[in-house]
Amino acid sequence: MSIPEKPTKAVVSVVEMANLCLLSRSRFLALVQSGVFPRPVRNESCKRPVYDLELQQKCLDIRRTGIGLNGPVLFNRKAKTTTKKARPKLASDHADLLDALKSLGLQTTAEAVDGALRELFPSGWADVDEGQRVRQVFLHLQRKK
Repeated sequence: MSIPEKPTKAVVSVVEMANLCLLSRSRFLALVQSGVFPRPVRNESCKRPVYDLELQQKCLDIRRTGIGLNGPVLFNRKAKTTTKKARPKLASDHADLLDALKSLGLQTTAEAVDGALRELFPSGWADVDEGQRVRQVFLHLQRKK
């Protein structure tokens, strides 16, 4: 995600402004307190602090250039919030799972296990408990018979 060139909304909240600048809320507020970013204005209708179009543009320019209201500032990259997907295993890597299924009396192939894993866990199975993985693959393959 990159910093937008121009604001898209008439007013945004402090949290939305922090997100636009690719900063956490707490880091953004600390930078506002230290004078790097401008302070928000109060919305007359609800007394909520907001950033209008002009202040949004100033904040985005500061984030993009690294020159704050009170001088230069260094920014760290915001950590990605996406979860790391497990690298799908090859059929030959399922030896333990294949052994567990055979010990349960299910005669199957590594390719069938691989297909079942991909079908049951399309976003990866690294964070799935091994026992739960064995159970779900066993039931899935039993239903396919």
